[in-house]
Amino acid sequence: MSLPSSPVTGAFTGIQWDPMQKLRLTQPEKLLLRSGEANPIDYTLNNAEESTAYVKVVLKVLAEASGASGPSSKVSHLKGMLPDDEALQILYTDPMGVVTHYAITKLYDIIVCLKEKKMGGDVSIGATFYNEDDGNLLDEWRPLLRVLHLGGSGDAFAQRGAAYCLAHILMAGCPSQRFATNRSLKINHASVMEPLQALISWITSQLQSSASSSLSLVTPTLTALMTCPEARTMFANSGGIGYLSRHLRNGTKGSKTGSGATVQQLYELCFCLWTLTYECNSSAMIRTAFVRDHAVHALVDLVSSAPREKVVRVALSALRSLAQCNAEASPSSSSDSKKEVTGATFLSEMIGCGLIKYVDQMKERQWTDPDIVDDLNVLHKLLHENFKEMSTWDVYLAEVQSGSLEWGFLHTEKFFKENAKKFEGTNGDFSVVKTLVALTASNDEEVQSIACYDIGEFVRHYPNGRVIARSLGAKDIVMRLVDHSNEELQRHALTAVKVHYLEEEQYILRLVEVEVGNVALVVNIECWDPKVPRARKSV
Repeated sequence: MSLPSSPVTGAFTGIQWDPMQKLRLTQPEKLLLRSGEANPIDYTLNNAEESTAYVKVVLKVLAEASGASGPSSKVSHLKGMLPDDEALQILYTDPMGVVTHYAITKLYDIIVCLKEKKMGGDVSIGATFYNEDDGNLLDEWRPLLRVLHLGGSGDAFAQRGAAYCLAHILMAGCPSQRFATNRSLKINHASVMEPLQALISWITSQLQSSASSSLSLVTPTLTALMTCPEARTMFANSGGIGYLSRHLRNGTKGSKTGSGATVQQLYELCFCLWTLTYECNSSAMIRTAFVRDHAVHALVDLVSSAPREKVVRVALSALRSLAQCNAEASPSSSSDSKKEVTGATFLSEMIGCGLIKYVDQMKERQWTDPDIVDDLNVLHKLLHENFKEMSTWDVYLAEVQSGSLEWGFLHTEKFFKENAKKFEGTNGDFSVVKTLVALTASNDEEVQSIACYDIGEFVRHYPNGRVIARSLGAKDIVMRLVDHSNEELQRHALTAVKVHYLEEEQYILRLVEVEVGNVALVVNIECWDPKVPRARKSV
């Protein structure tokens, strides 16, 4: 990730530390800042002791400049780069805003420089940002978190830079990253967990918004964090898989609620989802989250829309990883083995989403990336093997559960005649019909049309199907679609409503006199044949 330049970069050379009493800098600290400006950053970070001293001063500058009063009055609202003369003018009207951007820029340069140093050397992020005595994270890190939570509209440049720097500082303290730090340095990993959770909580709060501007704040940081297993698990536990899946669905072609995500943002979101698949073998919770949050559906939509080859590549890699995952290392706590989420579960979802068709089509194309070719070959083999083992009903069930309904042999009178009883479900709760009713509110009008058709066919072919469908609210929901602007949807909704009424006419109430001893009772019964005469029975 490359941090875009601050809009007031041209003002940095005009910063004078002596007049800025608000920063409460000592004379040695001012000298250290001037030395950092006069020399290359690599020279300033020559050894661990000097590196830590310089970092502490820069973090102090950030702490004093950003304060607790919220974003700066002018600098935080700037969008584009200012000419040098205008930037210098801003320095006099909003000096603390300029100094905040200066400190963030310096910290970013420090992080980049330390990342490029020899792995395991004396000077590293770990050696610079963690106490040598107890291995704890420096207390001075806290202003970075405060910048993230600036009130009002915030400060996009400062927040993006602070999040990225904080992510790398915290990852250096995670157990999985110890190989990148000098082996003699003992880091207290526990000191990292709470700040890391705070950072991830801020990221998930930003992901709750569908705005592209919110994505631009967090995707570079999230991409960096997802290289760390501890951060991946923490993010998944915070509902991260669901947030990523939703943004991918909203960002793909054809979604009415498109988030306006750029191709780069789609790539970064998909990359994050792919890295999370590496935790599937070791975590039943993460496997379950992938199913619950319809991640497969989001990835298949991404493959079918094919925004760019690099996005397709990482989406296929994620799908392959899911298809090949197993539960041997972390079985579910459920006693029902049928509910265990494995690669077969994800393959059924992929088939339901129509991935077989897309993979078959993509195999016919010429790809320059060997990874895409390899992923397509593996997915093609796994999907077709799994498809052979599935019954027609299994395929229909997978399609309905995926929410990706497409016209075909599964949506015909013949299919419903043969499978009507199976709509009861294993628990007799008619869950498939419930899902069809929910799909009538889909954002995809073709899915709505097919759902209406299927509900109508269920009513026609399942005994007492009208009563079941009505009890699930199907009739009222479909009725509202009769006046829809889409003619095909209107036609299928009208057909489904007609089926409801035709079936209703066959159910008529008949009075039946039942004689119990010397007492005559009159009761109502439902009859299929309207010609059934009034009956008198003795009991």
